[in-house]
Amino acid sequence: MPSSTIVPVILSGGSGTRLWPMSRPERPKQFLALTAAQTMLQLTAARATGEAFAAPIVVANTAHADQVATQLAEAGCAAQTIVLEPMARNTAPAIALAAVAAGSGNAPLLVMPSDHVIADVPAFHAAIRRALPLVEDGWLVTFGITPDAPETGYGYIQVGEPLAEGVHRVARFVEKPPFEAAQAMVAAGDHAWNGGIFLFRADAYLAALAEFAPAMLDAAKRAMAGADRDGICVRPEAAAFGGSPSNSIDYAVMERADRVAVVPVAMGWSDVGSWDALHALSETDAKGNATDGEVVMLDTHGCLVRSDRARVAMVGVSNLIVVASGDDILILPRGRSQDVKRLLDAMKG
Repeated sequence: MPSSTIVPVILSGGSGTRLWPMSRPERPKQFLALTAAQTMLQLTAARATGEAFAAPIVVANTAHADQVATQLAEAGCAAQTIVLEPMARNTAPAIALAAVAAGSGNAPLLVMPSDHVIADVPAFHAAIRRALPLVEDGWLVTFGITPDAPETGYGYIQVGEPLAEGVHRVARFVEKPPFEAAQAMVAAGDHAWNGGIFLFRADAYLAALAEFAPAMLDAAKRAMAGADRDGICVRPEAAAFGGSPSNSIDYAVMERADRVAVVPVAMGWSDVGSWDALHALSETDAKGNATDGEVVMLDTHGCLVRSDRARVAMVGVSNLIVVASGDDILILPRGRSQDVKRLLDAMKG
């Protein structure tokens, strides 16, 4: 693939609240087996293995150090470094820590969220190959997901002029749009979903931070210079990192830099951002039910039911989401799973 080995950077700081009650702060969704026998983190690491790839750098919450190390070792994808953020500062500072951990040089970094699904890994690898020549020339590349519906929960990327076969300049980034705007963009055929997956050289990213977010770069460098190191675990110095502005890579860098490209790709991607999304990904029986755990159903249709302990019995219902985990049970109609966050807020209040 490249003249230098690609370093996977796995961002594992998310809390996964939209998949409560199974996903919780102490064990968020990236550590759960939701779509396969392996966990989301293990699947993410596995899609960036082989001769073209180095061992991954994982940026994670300090409370999850043992889970990250154990799960990756079990999957045969042991990390080279686990950078443990002392506090969350969004994706741009997290990637800065990883770029410094990778040596700040010309190594290509493949930045991936830890909790997404990519069903067609060969298509993903082909997209990486298309991007690499520009990456090695200093471009910042994002992967645009070919949209199959006017989703309002995703940002969009307008695909601009071609730069190489299958690679285009980014014309603009679009925030999460209202439905009518999303419908128009999908119909136009020149927009892709922003899946939050990136490929660029470490030094190119750090140079962009130096130009557009120097305080963030300074905080990351000072935090890594003062870090505590214990085997593969690196704990950046908390006071220095705490001084970093909190911002996403899209706002801090990608929307402001000039040499930004997009590779449109259809690869069976999902961010598994809700129980409805998981139902859409799951294998279902002849009645449209997707189940996991001890579940008994009679005359039941179109339901997603998961339980890690309790037996769930359902009769004569349709289109429900039922999730039982520990002492908590979630019940809601399909199509309303984005309200889980509101429900958690109400429970706190």
